[in-house]
Amino acid sequence: SFRCTLTNIPQTQALLNKAKLPLGLLLHPFRDLTQLPVITSSTIVRCRSCRTYINPFVSFIDQRRWKCNLCYRVNDVPEEFMYNPLTRSYGEPHKRPEVQNSTVEFIASSDYMVKKNMIFEHFFIFIFLLCSFVLLSLRLPGDSRTRIGFITFDSTVHFYNLQEGLSQPQMLIVSDIDDIFLPTPDSLLVNLHESKELIKDLLNALPSMFTNTRETHSALGPALQAAFKLMSPTGGRISVFQTQLPSLGAGLLHSREDPNQRSSTKVVQHLGPATDFYKKLALDCSGQQTAVDLFLLSSQYSDLASLACISKYSAGCIYYYPSFHRSHNPAQAEKLQKDLKRYLTRKIGFEAVMRIRCTKGLSIHTFHGNFFVRSTDLLSLANVNPDAGFAVQMSIEESLTDTSLVCFQTALLYTSSKGERRIRVHTLCLPVVSSLADVYAGADVQAVVCLLANMAVDRAVSSSLSDARDALVNAVVDSLAAYMSTASNLQQSMLIAPNSLKLFPLYILALLKQKAFRTGTSTRLDDRVYAMCQMKSQPLVHLMKMIHPNLYRIDKLIDESTIHVNDRVVPQPPLQKLSAEKLTREGAFLMDCGSIFYIWIGKNCDNNFIKDVLGYPNYASVPQKMTQLPEVDALSSERTRSFISWLRDSRPLSPVLQVIKDENPAKTDFFQHLIEDRTEAAFSYYEFLLNIQQQICK
Repeated sequence: SFRCTLTNIPQTQALLNKAKLPLGLLLHPFRDLTQLPVITSSTIVRCRSCRTYINPFVSFIDQRRWKCNLCYRVNDVPEEFMYNPLTRSYGEPHKRPEVQNSTVEFIASSDYMVKKNMIFEHFFIFIFLLCSFVLLSLRLPGDSRTRIGFITFDSTVHFYNLQEGLSQPQMLIVSDIDDIFLPTPDSLLVNLHESKELIKDLLNALPSMFTNTRETHSALGPALQAAFKLMSPTGGRISVFQTQLPSLGAGLLHSREDPNQRSSTKVVQHLGPATDFYKKLALDCSGQQTAVDLFLLSSQYSDLASLACISKYSAGCIYYYPSFHRSHNPAQAEKLQKDLKRYLTRKIGFEAVMRIRCTKGLSIHTFHGNFFVRSTDLLSLANVNPDAGFAVQMSIEESLTDTSLVCFQTALLYTSSKGERRIRVHTLCLPVVSSLADVYAGADVQAVVCLLANMAVDRAVSSSLSDARDALVNAVVDSLAAYMSTASNLQQSMLIAPNSLKLFPLYILALLKQKAFRTGTSTRLDDRVYAMCQMKSQPLVHLMKMIHPNLYRIDKLIDESTIHVNDRVVPQPPLQKLSAEKLTREGAFLMDCGSIFYIWIGKNCDNNFIKDVLGYPNYASVPQKMTQLPEVDALSSERTRSFISWLRDSRPLSPVLQVIKDENPAKTDFFQHLIEDRTEAAFSYYEFLLNIQQQICK
């Protein structure tokens, strides 16, 4: 839930500057938890001065007084807090669950409400497709009050009256897109349970309603304006499915991509929005507690840099399917179906605000993620979901010489889909150190890399991609040079890194070869922008798989050591280096990239493995577009499926599977992830290390 780039906090800003490492936090505040202590008592104990919630790192001066761990104020212990509901004993406030757990959730009183009678309102803006997927997933969170509505659009905007009592859905068309209005404001959002049959009828009818249309225009802006008008009274969630550049009405966009520049090593333009229409509308939505989630299914340039603003600033999320086609691209179609299922059924928090507090002396100066910053330390999140990650950068404003510990606390106040107001609180406590060696020893290299990735995206948009790339390389050069200068007995001809940062150059090289930051390799502008959106909104664990995937050899799983998980035997193959030299023609390899699994089959792979695991007699008969493993009654099949489902269980979005042979076009994607190898445009890992060493020794 909470990771700091430095697990030993430097005592002063001067010491932090010397270490040349960024100080910041990576947060995953609303993630799915199997265990969460929920506190129902009517008294929520907080510091009277800085409003910190009582937590395991406060100190009790005596039974009646506690000292805040952030501002050091001494507070009284309320009478009710003296009783412990778990042990049913009196006089042991230090044993209460709030003081025993670093993550807790409080059920808040009505004083914490934003809008009374919050109802889960869900609004879909469709193009045409997807209806069958949504039909499969009409198990939205919420209660019997959940309301839902639909809009479709081309050059006009179409509304659907689904009022209970109608024999069939009624379509209402508004053609004046320059002055959009709601034709029947009261019957466009309907109760999901009361109008379920009409909703099903509409979803079944929609695909055939537009099959013969000659329309090619897209009035996305006016459709969004209409949805905003409809949602404003209550707030909720708008889901937008878009397949092209918006071409009519407010927010229309023009193509800004020059395909000839896709593999440029020089300037990459148009990483920022072309218009402020989508940002302004997002801020209006955020003000009315409405988030907009964007699903972009497009094979042509759609200017995601502009469209993404609608989700970024309203605390929504962005999904992108670049070459979506139901029959020609079954892997993408399956990914959309799995993503939608998760999206429509996962937990959701409405009207949320998040505040991060830290010990006196520390200050937060930059936030990363999808939200709107309402005041210096308050993030406004119209919706919060369990798959959203955030990052913050910090500095040390006053020396921490008087304390041996610092604490960070994040409090997320939200309304559940059942209408309950809740506060989820996470508290982290870390030691303060005064030596540079201790600062390096406590560096969390993955957190450092993810924070730098966020900072590099901002740099690429505000300055240039080459500046962002230089800054990433300099981060490695400067920190390793600083470390080497502290150890005077080292030979300057060697590249030395502290244990904690051994993988730092590898991860930064991987980041430079990522779609967001790579140059010299053909990269579509929307693909690049989407990778940047991911960097800014993915939790650390998912982001790391995207940056540096895991590679395993899987054709000899029967011989590997195993672990037992819920009656399942799960093999544990060792991780392989991301290099083509590890791929043998006789083997089969699984690459876990977070949202996709690639299985690469070598030309001379054992036929028994191909028969038992893939269900085909030999290499030649394995088809090009294979996305499922069959259930074969053989030990190697069972072990392979068990290993893959164990990997799948560790993440919310179920990854799709793609089997790859040498002649498969998807082979390029697979080989681009082998980041230790040299490409025409980029160093191998060995060359990168030599380059870092040369820069340090200059």
